[in-house]
Amino acid sequence: MVEIIFQNRIDAVRFYEYLLARLEHNQDSENILLLEDRYIVKIFEGSYTEFFLNEVKNAFFEFITYVKRDDWFKEILAQQFYFTDVEEQQQILDILHSILEGKREDLSVFIREVNEEAEIREAIDYVFQEKISFSFYSFFTFRLQVFRQLLESYVEVSIDEYKMEQDYQMFVHMLRDFLASRESKMDILHLLFDEEITFFNQDFVEMKRSELTRMIDRKLLVNHPVYVDSTTIAPLLSIAPTTIFLYAKDAEAPLVRTIKNIFEERVIIKPYGALRSVRNGNGDQYSAENHG
Repeated sequence: MVEIIFQNRIDAVRFYEYLLARLEHNQDSENILLLEDRYIVKIFEGSYTEFFLNEVKNAFFEFITYVKRDDWFKEILAQQFYFTDVEEQQQILDILHSILEGKREDLSVFIREVNEEAEIREAIDYVFQEKISFSFYSFFTFRLQVFRQLLESYVEVSIDEYKMEQDYQMFVHMLRDFLASRESKMDILHLLFDEEITFFNQDFVEMKRSELTRMIDRKLLVNHPVYVDSTTIAPLLSIAPTTIFLYAKDAEAPLVRTIKNIFEERVIIKPYGALRSVRNGNGDQYSAENHG
């Protein structure tokens, strides 16, 4: 017999119902009993098959990794990092799930590689083989120490990313406010993203770096020296063009996204190849295909 003792009725009922749903068509499910008042789920010894026992262990594994994992994430957020606001927790969890789903490889590199499935299944095999009565809380705390540490590392990385995203949003709003107060010095500006970023005026004449530097509002760099890129963002904000035609190979590159976020509807993304070089008698000049 295996007897799993939970800390509360909710978890006992959740596991019991999850187990029954998993074993819906298995006649050996009658060997499972819920002692609701004592928060205990019992799996009795009897004539059940090895297949049934494996299904029970698989259900227990899924309960840990799919059902309880978010509960533990929230506990870590609240108890160790003092994030108690439900909305904040959810935003951090969204980042965390994107890491777990492999959508954020840039963040996954900060998580040490652990075969969490193997560790959890080994611990489950041990307690079920011993056929003992055990506390679910103790099982998580002591048998799954490496897994618990892994959960904490996921939370830490997600919190760091959440804070960076919050700082980024504040940065964008700050620069939008600055932009709103600026009078436009140019109606149209063309911006080419290549190995370097090149500015062109509305006649497709390249604007030299010295010219751009002279146009920068010094108050912008004095008030926000850490955040503002003096080669791209500062000139753009200082010029405050009505329309920016932006030519880039990757429209989702970080700096492209930042410019879109700050200048919003002023930015029109064009294909990189839409800006082409044209030789004339005065030297190099640029024009745009399908401009307008």
